[in-house]
Amino acid sequence: MERIEGRVVVVTGAASGIGRAIAQRFAADGARIVLADVERPALERAQAEMTAAGATTLAVPTDVADAESVASLASQVADRWGGAHVVCANAGVGSRGLPIAELPIADFQWLLGVNLFGVINTVQAFLDQLEAADEAHLVTTASIAALMHPQGMGPYNASKAAVLALTETLRFELAERAPHVGVSVLCPGWVRTNLGSADRNRPESLAWEMTGAQAAQVAARRAFVAEIFARGGIEPAEVADIVAEGVRTNRFYLFTHPDMTAEVDARFRRIVDGQAPLPPVL
Repeated sequence: MERIEGRVVVVTGAASGIGRAIAQRFAADGARIVLADVERPALERAQAEMTAAGATTLAVPTDVADAESVASLASQVADRWGGAHVVCANAGVGSRGLPIAELPIADFQWLLGVNLFGVINTVQAFLDQLEAADEAHLVTTASIAALMHPQGMGPYNASKAAVLALTETLRFELAERAPHVGVSVLCPGWVRTNLGSADRNRPESLAWEMTGAQAAQVAARRAFVAEIFARGGIEPAEVADIVAEGVRTNRFYLFTHPDMTAEVDARFRRIVDGQAPLPPVL
C-alpha cells in the first residue's frame, strides 16, 4: 500500500506497547486510527494523547478473546468510516515463566484465547471489510517465539507458532481470492513493553495462585528478562517503523533483530538434518 493518508487503520492491543506505537506511526502518516484494547483507562489515555496530537481516532474497548466483542468492533468501524483498510491483530499476553508441567489448564486457555483466538476473531470479523477495499493489508503479531521455543514459555510459544501458521495459510488463500489484500506477520524479539505484567488483565475466571516457590521462580525469570531488555531490547517505535514499511512494501515476514534471524536459519538447518533443536541464545 503506497498511500496511508486517509485510510482506516485498526489496531488491537493499542493502549500500550507495540500496538500503541503502531497506531501512532500510522497516525503520523495521516491515517484514521481505530484503537482497540481491553484495558479501558489505558485506552482512554492513548486516545486522548493521540487526539491532542492531531490524530483522528475512534477508541473501542474490546476483548479480542470474545468473538462478539470483536464483531462489535468491526461493526463500529463500518458504521463510522465504512470499513478498514489496514488491520493489525496485535493484542497479546505473556507467560508466567513456569514449566509446562506446573501450569494449570487456565494458563493455556488465557494465552490461547487472547494470542491465538484473538487473531482468529479479528481476521474473521474484518476480512470482508478488507476484501471490499480497493487495497488493504492485514498484519498479525506473532513473535520470534513462533520459530524458536525457549523453556518457560510453553503456552506463549504454542500460541505464537499457531499465529504464524494461520497467517501463512491466509497469505496463500488471499493470494487466490483477494490478491489486493496484503499480509504480514510480525515476529519481534525483545521489545521494551509491559507484556511481562499482562496478568493485570487476566480474567478472574482464569486466575490461579502460585506457590511461594513458583513466585520466586517467576521473579527470577523477570529479573533475567529485565537484563535482556537492558542489553538488547528495542523500543516499540522501532517495531512500528518496521510494520509501516512492511505494509507499504507488502513484506510478509517482519523481523526486528538480525541476530535472531540468524538463529532461525540455524534452527531450520538442524530440522532438515533431523537434529534436535538447540536452546535459543537469548
